[in-house]
Amino acid sequence: MSGFDNFNTDFYQSSYSVDDQNQAGYGYSNTEGSYNKQYGQYDYSQPMGYSPPGVMQPQQPYTGQIFQPAQTYTPSPTQSMYSSSFDDEPPLLEELGINFDHIWQKTLTVLHPMKAADGSIMNETDLAGPMVFCLAFGATLLLSGKIQFGYVYGISAIGCLGMYCLLNLMSMTGVSFGCVASVLGYCLLPMILLSSFGVLLSLQGMIGIILTAAIIGWCSFSASKIFISALAMDGQQLLVAYPCALLYGVFALISVF
Repeated sequence: MSGFDNFNTDFYQSSYSVDDQNQAGYGYSNTEGSYNKQYGQYDYSQPMGYSPPGVMQPQQPYTGQIFQPAQTYTPSPTQSMYSSSFDDEPPLLEELGINFDHIWQKTLTVLHPMKAADGSIMNETDLAGPMVFCLAFGATLLLSGKIQFGYVYGISAIGCLGMYCLLNLMSMTGVSFGCVASVLGYCLLPMILLSSFGVLLSLQGMIGIILTAAIIGWCSFSASKIFISALAMDGQQLLVAYPCALLYGVFALISVF
């Protein structure tokens, strides 16, 4: 047993004592010292930024100046040009080719055969008035019991094509197809009067024949006058009036029969 006691004494020999427990801190004293040395520059006396939930920290008022940037944007020349061009644009009806003033002047020129035609206005491609006159002509024929809308538009298209080819051969400046259709459509206005008379009375008698001949001469004279003034074809009015009379004679036959 003495040998075992000696063995225990030798095995547990140490300089550790109970008094050193509080000082050593279970072996963490060296670590704490190194920790303090490593982070010794931090001042733990300062308040932390953490606040318990539900507790709001008082906000300090902002005493600085609010930055207000100056406007340095300048529109490009292209943008300024576009913005100014919107103010100078013509009305929508004029862009579509519908000018009521010119329509009224052309109508008065047709209704007054002896009035001089304005070549600058008559040379425009205006199809609003001719479309209305063609519809009115077909409507007056419908009142007489004649459904001839297809014949009206078909004969108009063929007549405009023939006059377009003829006027380009006769004139030095040439003419567009829209101008020819516009002039021939406006000069259809007296034919509407003839078909309106056909609703009230018969056009197959002597009075109807005389009235029909007068209306054909009226339409062809007005159309030839406008073509002469627009295309500067002086001295060729009779040559232009003859094919116009043939075209309006077909419309007159539709109205009479």
